[in-house]
Amino acid sequence: MIAAVTGGLKGAVSALRDRRGRRRARRCVYLSSFLTLFIMFLISLPDPLFEVYYSPVLRDREGRLLGAMVALDGQWRFPPGENVNEKFAAALIEAEDRRFTRHPGVDPAAVFRALIQNIRAGRVVSGGSTLTMQTVRLMRPDSRRSVPEKITEAVLALRLELGRSKDDILALYSANAPFGANVVGLEAASWRWFGRSSGELSWAEAAVLAVLPNGPGLIHPGRNRDLLRERRDALLERLFTKGLFDEETLFLARAEPLPGEPLPLPQLAPHLLARLVGEAGGTGMFRSGRFTGERGGASASSAGAFRTEPFITTLDGDLQERAAAIMSRAQSRFSGNGIMNGACLVMDTASGEIAAYVGNTGSDSKDVDIVTAPRSSGSILKPFLYAAMLDSGDILPSSLVSDIPTRIGSYGPENITRTYLGAVPAGEALARSLNVPAVRSLRVYGVERFARFLKSLGVGTLFRPAAEYGLPLILGGAEVNLWEMTGLYGGLARSVNGRGPAFFPPSVFLRKETESSSGRSGNTQAGRPPVSPGAAWLTLEALAFAARPGEEAQWQEYAGSRRIAWKTGTSFGNRDAWAIGVRPDWTVAVWIGNASGEGRAELRSALTASPVLFELFSALGSGPLSNVTAARREGAWFPQPAARLKSAEVCSFSGFPAGPDCRTVKTVSVPANAPPHNPCPYCVRIIVNEEENLRVDRESAPGPVKEMTWFVLPPAEEWYFRRWNLDYRPLPPAENNRAEGALPLALFNPGEGSQVYVPRELDGSEGRVVFSAAHRENTARIYWHLDGVYLGESSIFHEMEAQPAPGFHTLTLVDGAGNIITRRFEVPSAAGEESAD
Repeated sequence: MIAAVTGGLKGAVSALRDRRGRRRARRCVYLSSFLTLFIMFLISLPDPLFEVYYSPVLRDREGRLLGAMVALDGQWRFPPGENVNEKFAAALIEAEDRRFTRHPGVDPAAVFRALIQNIRAGRVVSGGSTLTMQTVRLMRPDSRRSVPEKITEAVLALRLELGRSKDDILALYSANAPFGANVVGLEAASWRWFGRSSGELSWAEAAVLAVLPNGPGLIHPGRNRDLLRERRDALLERLFTKGLFDEETLFLARAEPLPGEPLPLPQLAPHLLARLVGEAGGTGMFRSGRFTGERGGASASSAGAFRTEPFITTLDGDLQERAAAIMSRAQSRFSGNGIMNGACLVMDTASGEIAAYVGNTGSDSKDVDIVTAPRSSGSILKPFLYAAMLDSGDILPSSLVSDIPTRIGSYGPENITRTYLGAVPAGEALARSLNVPAVRSLRVYGVERFARFLKSLGVGTLFRPAAEYGLPLILGGAEVNLWEMTGLYGGLARSVNGRGPAFFPPSVFLRKETESSSGRSGNTQAGRPPVSPGAAWLTLEALAFAARPGEEAQWQEYAGSRRIAWKTGTSFGNRDAWAIGVRPDWTVAVWIGNASGEGRAELRSALTASPVLFELFSALGSGPLSNVTAARREGAWFPQPAARLKSAEVCSFSGFPAGPDCRTVKTVSVPANAPPHNPCPYCVRIIVNEEENLRVDRESAPGPVKEMTWFVLPPAEEWYFRRWNLDYRPLPPAENNRAEGALPLALFNPGEGSQVYVPRELDGSEGRVVFSAAHRENTARIYWHLDGVYLGESSIFHEMEAQPAPGFHTLTLVDGAGNIITRRFEVPSAAGEESAD
């Protein structure tokens, strides 16, 4: 009995435990299921929400649209913005979801109303979707419309409302809704249908766009116009009834026309946009999401992160528009002469930020960005050789440099005017852009040394050994591009203040955003700037020099009044015309030519690039985009860096440091750290008779003599110098040819050890070579001999023709006083001529 009771009790306790365990297990299952469902609910939204391609968009520093490209999938879809136009938001909520601000993502009243409407109609005429649910549907473009899908949309809408604000959801919808044709998103639709930003929409335009997402076919021109107008006007009536605007606004809104054909988007800087897109990896990189099937473009791993933001640049929209118009007008003027292309950059000198970027003009300009294209430099590298030689002590601003016919080996540079000054101050030679002094200066400085110097400044297009460029490097023998040259001229201007690195590349992005990669720290050597402040200032002074030769003289008055340091350059064969100007506020660079490389006789910088340069400066006014002092905004000139300059006494005639025989001296400024220059080589002490018209020997002179100093140029320099300087006093002739003095005879060409090529006439026969020389005395005669064979004599203009055979030859010149010059040269054989070509 007891055992039975005990057994029964044990059974009852065991059963009780089993029931509690099952209840506990059910609770655990319920809790786990709930947690699983809750977690699934939390992670139900895709990441990112939209997997779409975006249009690359270019904006100026104020956010103004400058240009855009169609997205890779063929849609005009701008990256989403932060704010939605208030008029459009109000119109959209009124048209699609009046309780949008009050429901949690699903509107039971709308669902019930849709159910009643569908039952009465016997078919689906309303879905009851909220704007949040429509946003979810846009996130799932491949989903099919069904009851299960509607339930899924409702769940995802609740989840979206849980993590996003109403404004965020409205922005997501506005950025991804279809607006007819291949237009997606409010911003793209505003530009394509109305030609303005969404922030500038009128009530009528906002109402049109608000009714389009659920009927994008209504926008088709020539079709559905009455229906579109009916829906727009009905929406405007409801908005008026709500008190969002007055009756007059309603009347005017209803009178506005409907949009017609899609409008073209602004294309104010298409080449810059194409360049930035290319640097980003192509249009395929402008997207959100992780695509499994690539449609084009580079992958994220190969080209960097996907980009979903527009390019916000340093460009000024108004200035960009003016610069583009100026370049377009110039191209129209020059096209009559077969000059079809042009490009320009406008840069804030202090910051290096680009304010205007016109990559090309002309009908064939679409695919070629001249700004980054290598082109022959012409003469625009001359200022940097001048600055380098000032710092090295090889020249002074006032020191004379030779400007005479010159042949170095087979290379014979010529001035563009085909004239020679004999000798000219180095600063004036730069201002006049004389080719011969530049080549002779480069020979002194060294080609390899100058090439290294240019690379230290940031020239990245010198990819060949310096020896291959040779002396033509200074006259266009190398290729540069407009981008780097604008940076170099801006760096020359920034070097004047001597604070921090001056030579760094231009930028189209704000420096504070790209400081780490701007290249500001890459152009100094052991803490010493490539160009000293003193040399930079002296170079800019020379470039602002008032007197300009020939065709450039017409721009003299303008440049002088505006105080611009400017340089022009025309490449060999008239293929490229450059003009670059610098002020403390702005740096402007212009290129004119043919993108194909075709040369034109009329393509000269003074006639093409220079007028465009000054027209651009006129459009700028004063003051850059960055913060500067009031004086700089008024266009003040570069302040003289007095602490970085020192005074030097120089000969008044030669500009060299004054020597013991220099009669008069003057004071000039030179870079403070420049090594000392050799003293004047041209002032000599001579003995003359009392009338000062004969040089005599002190011991054998028949009468009183004078000892005096005389400025004497070498015969070649003197012959040309006298033609331009009527006050020059030639060295008096020597009595009985016994007085001491320099050789009065000079041979221009051939140069010592040079190669001379005999030309061929039109009929194929061999032509003749012309040798030229100069003599200090106007009445002197020169007797010419080739390999010991007498050729003839010359007077006044000393030239002699000859027809030397291939091989080595010796040319001998003798004057009436017995002065002799010999020169050895080579005439290459025909095979040598072919190999040289």
